[in-house]
Amino acid sequence: MDLLRHLRHFVVVAHELHFGRAAELLGMAQPPLSQSIQRLERELAVELFDRSRRQVRLTTAGGLLLAEAEELLAGEGRLRNLMGQVRAGELGVLRAGVPPETPAVTLRALLDQLTCRAPGLDVELHELTTAEQVRMLTERRLDVGLVHHPVQADGLRFGAPVDVPLGVLLPRTSPLARGREVPLAALAGLDLVAAPRATAPGWHDHLLAVCRRHGWRPARVRPARNPEFLFGLVLAGGGVAVEPATLARREPRLAWRPIADASLAKRTSAVWPERAAHPAAPMVGQLAAEVLAVAEPAPPTPSSAPAERPWPVLFDTTG
Repeated sequence: MDLLRHLRHFVVVAHELHFGRAAELLGMAQPPLSQSIQRLERELAVELFDRSRRQVRLTTAGGLLLAEAEELLAGEGRLRNLMGQVRAGELGVLRAGVPPETPAVTLRALLDQLTCRAPGLDVELHELTTAEQVRMLTERRLDVGLVHHPVQADGLRFGAPVDVPLGVLLPRTSPLARGREVPLAALAGLDLVAAPRATAPGWHDHLLAVCRRHGWRPARVRPARNPEFLFGLVLAGGGVAVEPATLARREPRLAWRPIADASLAKRTSAVWPERAAHPAAPMVGQLAAEVLAVAEPAPPTPSSAPAERPWPVLFDTTG
């Protein structure tokens, strides 16, 4: 028996005290409505309406049931609304991963946007490398993440990507900092300071391939997991990093110069499981793209670079 349906019929009849008018309001014929009320009475083993006179009246049982039925139906409405918010990704817990080097201002902007869009959503944030996020996403221990491309993994869906142009990060005292641009070949003999390969294998391999193709084979690759350690290694001399311009603003003793003979861009996007994804994952992907685009604006384009597109799209993640 569909108790809630019969109770909805009962409440309308109880308010109208007229089966004909109640049937019209419910958009049904009167005989099925009468049968619905009779079935409810049989189920509850009571009479809900006094039909002994021309006017329909509530019995004592009917009057008591009316208040309970209205409360029950209101609770059903609240429950359906609650579950609707869960389906829309506006409630519940979202397990999200972000790269360790994510600037505090970017992280704050993303969380603020999420709070505005879904104030009831509890975001459980984890500081994870690209490789760690991909593994946890495939193991269903993470709902959404921000990763650096290229990423080789099946069963994942990517949000809109954001390309951030990269340049050479070096001490301000370096002779190479005197020019407006730095050719990669001019870095011969220097070390490359970069995140360990295990953190983002696809990006690490691509970066080294571009450097070698343009005449720079780093003497060695010195791993740095966090920005402060990277700054220290670069300032110590003998090594440079290839990073976004925004990173240089965090350390005044470092200079950032565009690369003269190659266009490098780091592509970042949100990623989530393709099947049984968290309802909020696509929303996070959209917000992440908007926040990253503002947080990592392109640096001024040198006069010698094409004004219409200072760096190319390196990876296609939309397919």
